[in-house]
Amino acid sequence: MTTLTSTSRRDFLKAGGSAALVVGFALPMAGRALAAVSTFHPNAWVRITPDNRVTVICGSSEMGQGVLTAIPMLLAEELDADWNLVAVEQAPVDKAFNNPAFGMQATGGSSTVRGHWEPLRKAGAAAREMLVAAAAAQWKVEASTLRTAKSVVTGPGGLSATYGSLVEAAAQQKVPEAPTLKDPKDFTLLGTGVRRLDTPLKVNGTGKFGIDAQVPGLLVAVMARAPAKDAKPKKMDEAKAKAVKGVRQVITLPTGVAVLADGYWAAKKGRDALAVEWDLGPAAALDSAGVTAMLDEGARDAAGAVAREAGSATTAFSGAAKKLEARYEAPYLAHACMEPMNCTARVSGDEVEIWVGTQSQGPVQGILAQVAQATPAKVKINTMLLGGGFGRRFAPDFTIDATLLSKISGKPVKLIYSREDDTAAGFYRPASVARFEAAMDGSGGLTALKAGVGSPSIMAASGFMKIPPNGVDSFAVEGLADHPYDIPHQRITYGRREPGPQVWFWRSVGHSQNAFFIEGFIDELAAEAKKDPYEFRRALLGKSPRHKGVLELAANKAGWGGALPAGVSRGIAVAESFGTYVAEVAEISVAADGTPKVHRVVAAVDCGMTVNPEIIRRQIEGAIVYGLTAALYGRISFKGGRVEQGNFDTYPMLRITEMPKVEVHIVQSSEKPGGIGEPGTPPIAPALANAIFAATGKRLRSLPFDTSMLKRA
Repeated sequence: MTTLTSTSRRDFLKAGGSAALVVGFALPMAGRALAAVSTFHPNAWVRITPDNRVTVICGSSEMGQGVLTAIPMLLAEELDADWNLVAVEQAPVDKAFNNPAFGMQATGGSSTVRGHWEPLRKAGAAAREMLVAAAAAQWKVEASTLRTAKSVVTGPGGLSATYGSLVEAAAQQKVPEAPTLKDPKDFTLLGTGVRRLDTPLKVNGTGKFGIDAQVPGLLVAVMARAPAKDAKPKKMDEAKAKAVKGVRQVITLPTGVAVLADGYWAAKKGRDALAVEWDLGPAAALDSAGVTAMLDEGARDAAGAVAREAGSATTAFSGAAKKLEARYEAPYLAHACMEPMNCTARVSGDEVEIWVGTQSQGPVQGILAQVAQATPAKVKINTMLLGGGFGRRFAPDFTIDATLLSKISGKPVKLIYSREDDTAAGFYRPASVARFEAAMDGSGGLTALKAGVGSPSIMAASGFMKIPPNGVDSFAVEGLADHPYDIPHQRITYGRREPGPQVWFWRSVGHSQNAFFIEGFIDELAAEAKKDPYEFRRALLGKSPRHKGVLELAANKAGWGGALPAGVSRGIAVAESFGTYVAEVAEISVAADGTPKVHRVVAAVDCGMTVNPEIIRRQIEGAIVYGLTAALYGRISFKGGRVEQGNFDTYPMLRITEMPKVEVHIVQSSEKPGGIGEPGTPPIAPALANAIFAATGKRLRSLPFDTSMLKRA
């Protein structure tokens, strides 16, 4: 057996290197100086070939959210390219493809379109101006007399030239320092539902996900993963594992014991045969009841870090006509990506090459350079399609272990997590407890709000962020500390507590639980004031017009206040996340055994200027499914230091028979684009909980919902 006994913590590093850009411009960031080149050899955002085809190079990861279409659309709009001639390729790791929102090549935070909105449009505009300049020089006319459309330059007197015929001459043109962008009213591509470029690849099977990677001489690895941080194997049957036909090697890493074999099934049988017994150390005492008690303490911490303060909440409470208190809770959650984590690695000398679906190419390149003792330039990352990401694939664990296994074994290695491995891998949405107090005047008006949140810190767990001096992890309070309601006196605090499990970014991050907390409590206040929950919210949103706009649109489209079928009730919620405003109305019924059924969800979305409305609708639909799953089923619990969930039998997903009808209404807006991959998730759990209250009079304040409380005698 080969054993690696220790490894240092790997901090995230930004990608190194540099890149020139095709067609004589370099615009990974707005305002960068450009250097002309003489050829169109692709090494950045775009290339145009003599056959008039346009290929856009995308530095972001495609995990279903549509970036392999959105990024080309941004560039093609300003280029005036014929969409039927546009293709897309995945970029290599290079700082030229850094996400402007992050300063590194990575995908997350619903940031791709927001970050690239201006840089990619400028890249397309610069290329178009160079093509026009080339045509003007050939025809000896003023560039201002020429027009472009569908990859063709036209001029007076019937002059016409395809982009492809101009590429060599265009490469000689001076690169414009400040290309002119279109007025949005002149967009012909952006804002339309053009076909996705990645759909044919996924339908015909030519699109490759990480798990599809094949390398000559490949061994497959399956690990007996340490069930808790710092857990160590105290007993295992290595001989029995090696007796399995096809098993080649057993290697111990700090994260567990790996069995390397000729294929997955042999590796899995070998892993199972190890029968590892673990020394969990202090983690053996971890259980969910202890987690809840610790987070409760954090939520009650009067000396907690102050996330928001306005007026004098203490004074307001002393003279209140009415007071209301409530406690809300959300559990740890797994990401449950359809494609479990995997990475194929080949280490040869000081060179590393991996094939992986990752959200963080730039950071991973730096991390693996440390792991393999190589320079970042010697680490090549082939970004594959991602079978779901949701933040999970921003983590580097599976890339680190695959690289170590290849380095130690001397063979290319494909590491594959089983579903159970993935569920217990230790990257979770934080558990959280929130305690609320509200003061109301005699007419039911809301005068003061206090809230305390107890939760572990994603910033501290990330390895590349620091908690600011005020002690507030912004992820722990986002969506709550910045809620939109006009309340004169407020105090919102954060009591950091660390029960032990590793926490990580999860679809919509802190918004996922905090929208449930605040929107549930606002609904309680409306009921206490004996006011309609929609009208109660609307009256508090006078200083938040975009929140108010989507709230009104969702209510109107759902027919709020109108008649419903017998036994059906409505609930409403609104939230902003990642620059996008979403309100959702859930229509539900509750069976006699307490089982809720969601019949319809009406969503109103204000994401600013749109790229592709069809992708927006699909993302909202998918986010609603994700949020409904969390509300009805999602929970990671611990007993004796171990995760109790494994496969989808104990960590269930929403079934197709449970899928409601979803209507998505998009606000026409001239605001800058917001994100769209995550904002549909936060409002659905509170909208559902509020609908259940309307139906039953019972308030569900913990996720997932305990539907036994809803049984009718």
